[in-house]
Amino acid sequence: MIKHLKLTKAVVAMALGIVALIVAKVMESNRTDGNQAVLAIAGVLFIASAVIFLYPILFAKKADKDGKSVELKPAAKEPVEEIAS
Repeated sequence: MIKHLKLTKAVVAMALGIVALIVAKVMESNRTDGNQAVLAIAGVLFIASAVIFLYPILFAKKADKDGKSVELKPAAKEPVEEIAS
């Protein structure tokens, strides 16, 4: 689903944010200068990933004219197979 909705950039930004947060905490424990800058970078990456995760929800295709039903249509080149339950 992440691949079909083109959310790989959001996952990468989240992973980089986690790595930057860990680096900032290690720098803080070692009392190294610059840990606040790395912490700010981690925050920016978390905010960017949150916005990218919201993109498919904000620009979803409305299924009916009244706007009561909304479908998240994947932007895939191949048709998506649905699993019968």
